[in-house]
Amino acid sequence: MKNTPAIFEDYNIRRIYDEEAGTWFFSVVDIIRALTQQPDYQTARKYWNKLKERLAKEGNESVTNCHRLKIVAYDGKKYLTDVASPETILRLIQSVPSPKAEPIKLWLAKVGYERMQEIADPERSLARARENWKRGGRSDKWVQQRMMGQETRNKLTDYWKNHQIKEGEEFAILTNIIHQEWSGLSIKSHKELKNLETHNLRDHMSEAELIFTALAELSTRQIAENVNATGMVENKKAGKIGGNIAKKARLELEGRTGKKVVSAENYLGGIEEGANVELILEK
Repeated sequence: MKNTPAIFEDYNIRRIYDEEAGTWFFSVVDIIRALTQQPDYQTARKYWNKLKERLAKEGNESVTNCHRLKIVAYDGKKYLTDVASPETILRLIQSVPSPKAEPIKLWLAKVGYERMQEIADPERSLARARENWKRGGRSDKWVQQRMMGQETRNKLTDYWKNHQIKEGEEFAILTNIIHQEWSGLSIKSHKELKNLETHNLRDHMSEAELIFTALAELSTRQIAENVNATGMVENKKAGKIGGNIAKKARLELEGRTGKKVVSAENYLGGIEEGANVELILEK
């Protein structure tokens, strides 16, 4: 995990990047401080504790979607802290009456975590993604494959959403199972092989890696649909079977060409596309 604070006006917003989940998590108390314009951390923490109790009683899912991760505090030590993904933060903001609600939403948009503009005008985000990828050295053929793979990915995550799979951690677990099965590497290990840190792995895949990733996810979805897989246990099984189908195809290709599909190559030498592209497009 990576720790890099972000700044909103005069407030330091602590955040931590979870490589397995593939997203940033923000300190909820820091967001509350900025919303309430409260300079005292303990006062903001008490506000959040009361708000959390109220939301829990109301059955608000935003509370259950918060995580507790170790993050560096202002005394330099790490403590378990309530953190939340950008999507959950956006929902929590609506529960706090504050003139800073809209500015914080805009701030989240600037750092690539808010999707309202892209939802209103999807073509805008797609055009920007294509432009940034090409500036980073990708070919037209690569971009086409990346976009096709993204459509396959979105259909799979849409299925998961409708079959009792939670966004965030559970998506990450299933994605890693599929990836490990077809490639022989976890997502973390594949990123290490390519010398990537917070970068989106898919944005640094070769054309072949993109194709086999898409095959694994397409197979997983169709198998899950065939048995109406619901919940983590059943979808884990579908993920392993789908990933194994792509694995067999990979081994067949490698056997006939003598070339490995999984590669250490990346696009770090090109112009970096930034975190906004992956969060706009990835589910």
